[in-house]
Amino acid sequence: TMLSLLGAIALVLVAGTPRVLPSAAGGKNLNSSRNVEINIIDDNFILRWNRNSESMGNMTYSADYQRPGMDNWIKLPGCQYITSTKCSFSSPKLDIYEEIKLRLRAEQGNTSWYEVISFMPFEKAQIGPPDVQLEAEDKAIRVNISPPGTKDSIMWALAGPSFIYSIVIWENSSSIEKMIETDYLRDKIDKLSPETTYCLKVKARLRTPRKVGIYSPVYCINTTAENKLPPPENLEVDVKNQSYVLKWDYAYANVTFQVQWLPAYVRKNPGKHSRNWKQMLDCENVETTQCVFAQNVLPEGVYYVRVQASDGNNTSLWSKEKKFNSDIQTIVLPPVINMKSISDSLRIYIGSPKEAGNKPVNQPYPLSYEIIFWKNASNAERKFLEKKTDFTVPNLQPLTVYCAKARAHLVDGKWNKSSVFSDTVCEKTKPGNTSKSWLIAGICTALFAVLVVIYAVKVLWKGINYVFFPSLKPSSSIDKYVSEQPLKNLLLSTSEEQTEKYFIIENVNTITPVEETDQIDEDHKKYSSQTSEDSGNYSNEDENSGSKTSEELLEQEMV
Repeated sequence: TMLSLLGAIALVLVAGTPRVLPSAAGGKNLNSSRNVEINIIDDNFILRWNRNSESMGNMTYSADYQRPGMDNWIKLPGCQYITSTKCSFSSPKLDIYEEIKLRLRAEQGNTSWYEVISFMPFEKAQIGPPDVQLEAEDKAIRVNISPPGTKDSIMWALAGPSFIYSIVIWENSSSIEKMIETDYLRDKIDKLSPETTYCLKVKARLRTPRKVGIYSPVYCINTTAENKLPPPENLEVDVKNQSYVLKWDYAYANVTFQVQWLPAYVRKNPGKHSRNWKQMLDCENVETTQCVFAQNVLPEGVYYVRVQASDGNNTSLWSKEKKFNSDIQTIVLPPVINMKSISDSLRIYIGSPKEAGNKPVNQPYPLSYEIIFWKNASNAERKFLEKKTDFTVPNLQPLTVYCAKARAHLVDGKWNKSSVFSDTVCEKTKPGNTSKSWLIAGICTALFAVLVVIYAVKVLWKGINYVFFPSLKPSSSIDKYVSEQPLKNLLLSTSEEQTEKYFIIENVNTITPVEETDQIDEDHKKYSSQTSEDSGNYSNEDENSGSKTSEELLEQEMV
């Protein structure tokens, strides 16, 4: 193990092709240096070079650096006028992501010689071994890791939180190794044997950019004697309604449990975190192997929980810490669905689920909705996937009952979470445009039929009147000779009306006079009849003869 460590440290990073600069005018080119290299581990810089066999022993070396945009060279502290071929220095106040120049100057008397290399510190830097501290339990070992570099490290200031640590552990009496990876500085390796010596080593690495560090020295520790009460095992976090359910396994009876929680980001900080653990609400002195706590007890984020058992006299060690993400564990509740009929379409509205007091539940994550839609009298279903909370299903049959139900899906590529289906909602469509057309056509047909019936009744009534109630009006053969008095003459008639004589002739020798009211306007008509042996003949004398006959009758009456 130590050989591998030394071999890793011995790796050097060759920093570009060096440039050899001649001496000043009249000077001699010593050409006494070769293979200038820079090796960086964490924040420690090591400059190395080879000495030429022809060089004299009184030759000195100095190193300077230059940042981009600078004309002057800055001396490196600790690397001035040395006689060895190695120079170590801490990282000066540099931008580790910019390219800098390093100059090695060889001097002997009045003659000097220069060699310049260029490099970017972060690209050349290698991850050093982390510091490790161990704590033994009866069946577990707690590993406390200090990240590579110093506390005020410049090299890993940004990349440090992204370190992933590989822990290789083996039983001292065996060569079988087990590798465990963690991204936290404090971890627990459980399921070990009590009173046994275990050894381990740790190295850090980065995913981006890809860098693999150097293993730490090997550390060994003995586990303690077995505790009277074992710690709880197999912690699991489930979700039920609006609560988390933490479950664990424990073989002993007549014990109580307590639960503590810790934000995951705290574990990324070095050192112990015993004072940062907090008691879980409603999970103290629990007599069952589960604990129920509300989701709003923990804000959204990543957490660790642990459980401890106690029988009143003895207390177990804490269980292995269980990590859980409240975002992943979050329950997706079923939505509330409503439908409204619009002509031959249905408008579907999807609302937030309700909690106690009919208060909408806030679900602060993107959701999509799966809607199952079907005709109430059929088993054929249609499926819709919508991100909108209201949409329309068009072209449905009028006056038909349709039903729908929906469930929510969490829109995230990492998680596959869905709610259960909502309650089924049904709605009847309204009459469509086709139904209205048929309704209008039916109304028009009914009105036309009523008109036809009225016309038929009128014609029938006329026929009945003609047959059973004939008119007393003279026949047309008589009517063309007889004209009724105008109505206005009747209304304007006076008590003294003029009359004219009519004669009913029963036979040729007998005449019976008949008076008829003469109209005021003296528009007299003349009627004549032909003689008949059966009914008699009507004759209408002219105006002069009528007047004459009237005078004769008056004379007879006076006599």
